[in-house]
Amino acid sequence: MKKAYYLLLLIATVFSCKNDTKTNGKLNVVTTTTMITDLVKNIGGDAINVQGLMGSGVDPHLYKASEGDVSKLTNADVIFFNGLHLEGKLVDVFEKMEGLGITTVALAEKIHKNGLIGSENFASNYDPHVWFNIEYFKEFTKQVTNTLSEQDPKNKALYEANEKAYLSKLDKLEEDIKGTVNALSEEKRILVTAHDAFNYFGRAYGFKVVGLQGLSTVTEAGVQDVQKLASFIIDHKVKAIFVESSVPKRTIEALQKAVKSKDYEVIIGGTLYSDALGNAGTPEGTYLGMYRYNIKTIVKALL
Repeated sequence: MKKAYYLLLLIATVFSCKNDTKTNGKLNVVTTTTMITDLVKNIGGDAINVQGLMGSGVDPHLYKASEGDVSKLTNADVIFFNGLHLEGKLVDVFEKMEGLGITTVALAEKIHKNGLIGSENFASNYDPHVWFNIEYFKEFTKQVTNTLSEQDPKNKALYEANEKAYLSKLDKLEEDIKGTVNALSEEKRILVTAHDAFNYFGRAYGFKVVGLQGLSTVTEAGVQDVQKLASFIIDHKVKAIFVESSVPKRTIEALQKAVKSKDYEVIIGGTLYSDALGNAGTPEGTYLGMYRYNIKTIVKALL
């Protein structure tokens, strides 16, 4: 209760000092995950100021707002976040921002519910990792474009031109991914990772996806979870398992040891980017580069 009271007080204090003048005459936009930050920069370009709360390797499931984050959020014109309880510890903050009249957009919650994968592990009742379906990321792109155009109509033509260019890149990405996946036979399309971030990817490209920790990293995997998955790996002759950049690798290492104790060898096929992109300035620091890196890593290890 004390923490919640402090947060409310901090929001009220910062908002009372809010400067209504846009920085350099540009929209001030705040984003949460690195995937969304990258997308918004592609659409907004130099016409907006973008501040991302989360960096490379940051787990959005566990992320808590700092005093600096609250200042950024209360001075934003627009806030883009994933939603569907991905940023579970920021839900109250977003509600307060909306109550203060700041435009807040939960991108994943705009996707039709029929296309979402159900989950009892989230308050939203849906798996929030929707960006691994490229078609859904195209919907993110359109939402961002529409919102920026509504908030800043003088730059609408620029946003729409950037949208067209980026959607073309996503089309090419989708084509390339399908070509790469086709090199892998259906029986080898079993993806074992630290947590279930890849279900939308699996559904799109015919992979059976199994995560050691389930959909959220909030809950630790137990001994029984490890042993059960070890047996699954042996039964299905899985060649490789994968670490995730935003999840400690000790859980996958424990799984590898459990498999070895049953006289079967499984390799760690590499590190995948799941809830965060790679370092800024690298190919993996973009959504397009991250996706290409992931699929090449997966297919190479499982062939």
